[in-house]
Amino acid sequence: MTPISYQDAVTIPVALLAKALQAFIGDAITGLLTVVVLVMAVVSLAVKLLRPKFIRKDGFLNNLLNVNLFWLSMRLLGAVFIFLTYFNLGTDVITSSETGGLVLNDLLPTLFCVFFFAGLLLPLLLNFGLLELFGTLLTTIMRPLFNLPGRSAIDCVASWLGDGSVGILLTSKQYEDKYYTQREAAIIGTTFSAVSITFSLVVIAQVKLEAMFVQFYLTVCLAGLVAAVVVPRLPPLRWKKDNYIDGSPRQEHDEAIPEHHHVVSWGFHLAMEKASNFGGVKQLITEGGKNVIDMIFGIIPVVMAIGTTALIIAEHTPIFNYLGMPFRPLLELLQLPEAIEASKTIVVGFADMFIPSILANDAIHADITRFVIAALSVTQLIYMSEVGALLIGSKIPVNAGELFVIFLLRTLVTLPVIAGMAHLFF
Repeated sequence: MTPISYQDAVTIPVALLAKALQAFIGDAITGLLTVVVLVMAVVSLAVKLLRPKFIRKDGFLNNLLNVNLFWLSMRLLGAVFIFLTYFNLGTDVITSSETGGLVLNDLLPTLFCVFFFAGLLLPLLLNFGLLELFGTLLTTIMRPLFNLPGRSAIDCVASWLGDGSVGILLTSKQYEDKYYTQREAAIIGTTFSAVSITFSLVVIAQVKLEAMFVQFYLTVCLAGLVAAVVVPRLPPLRWKKDNYIDGSPRQEHDEAIPEHHHVVSWGFHLAMEKASNFGGVKQLITEGGKNVIDMIFGIIPVVMAIGTTALIIAEHTPIFNYLGMPFRPLLELLQLPEAIEASKTIVVGFADMFIPSILANDAIHADITRFVIAALSVTQLIYMSEVGALLIGSKIPVNAGELFVIFLLRTLVTLPVIAGMAHLFF
């Protein structure tokens, strides 16, 4: 996760390793992904019908394969979508490059490679004291400002410099290990899993405003900070319980510094204690391997199902256009040109973050409006083709309805901030 400069961009080694793996596998990766999703659907269905004892007795395999009917249906739907898309069968509604083809050819290969290295190396991040040290140091900032543990700042950095999916996986793992409560995990997953700097550059390039990247990213950071302060204090995040995954409540003084320590020495003490309890190379390989299997086999079929469904709705129905209509008066109030065309791009970002920028580039001529749409698409943060599907597929306690409400709240909170900044720059 250490930031490095590579080809005139700031990134992290995990992202570079993922790109190298994707380049090494090449075009064969879509076939590999198809096999993964189809095998997962068949095996999950067989386990549901036959209920073999050796699966039910193994905690890891039981959690992975013996899923409830909703997740089983998602895996079966993902298998249908990926089979039709890979073999180019049936209707273009499912298989086109704007729907199933986009998910299979563009999104899943990246996720597969990120999951492989992130899962394999995640124990290095979790088990050797880094989160304990920085969590203690940053509690004095994160708790008063966001009412979150200090260690949540690490999740934000992982997303910001690398990939939003890395932040979500880290958050989910921390939630499962009882470091975050339900409320904290839901807030971190929906607020701090921001897209990377690299992808932000892709978004601003799509609307042909690359020269304004510094102003653009400054706007994104400011709007994201405002949303991080405001949105968690509103329902549904406000209604989440401050209980851990097993239902036990968070102790009010669990982050208190003992009298004979100051913040640095206590953080160092907790870090050394955590590192000394690790089981060595065998535990590292075992945990890493389980993470990889859980991420690739458990989450990728769900992303294929939910991502393709969301893109089909966005591309082939007017639903998102209708949902965007209430935003026209707000856009006009904010004095943004081409408000009618801009309104059509606002809610479609819930399906996929990149669609608003594509639509804005094609239909909107005013630079200021394209700037606002691009920045808004990044700060909305939740999109079902990746982040939304990952959140739903993880243990983090949020559902699709709550994600849509949070998406709308983030839109309403960040849009005035972004428009105000845009008027300063144009």
